[in-house]
Amino acid sequence: MAHKSLSLLCVFLAILLASALNEASPALKRGKIVGGWQPIENPKDPEVVAIANFAVTEHNKEAKTTFAFESVVKGETQVVAGTNYRLDIAVKDGSAADSKQYRALVWDKPWQKFRKLLSFEEIKG
Repeated sequence: MAHKSLSLLCVFLAILLASALNEASPALKRGKIVGGWQPIENPKDPEVVAIANFAVTEHNKEAKTTFAFESVVKGETQVVAGTNYRLDIAVKDGSAADSKQYRALVWDKPWQKFRKLLSFEEIKG
């Protein structure tokens, strides 16, 4: 009898574990390491571009600048309580002919509709 109860418990725990893994965040499903920085494979991905646009818009609000988003040059993600995006972004500054690159750090928690710009700094050299 005890052996049968133990078997049922193991089956129940296996089902529970499988269910939890199935509900894991999309970042974990894509094979990202929790806590480690992983390169973004496609900087033109619409989600990445949206986060970069958000970073430029927020920086413009905070610093009272008029930067215009051009492109994501490269980026990385880090799974935390959400996802951190570290993006190198090309922007135009008003009528300047040349674009400049900035590194933005954005914390995103899409299930809470939360997104926050943590830093936005020019990349020199």
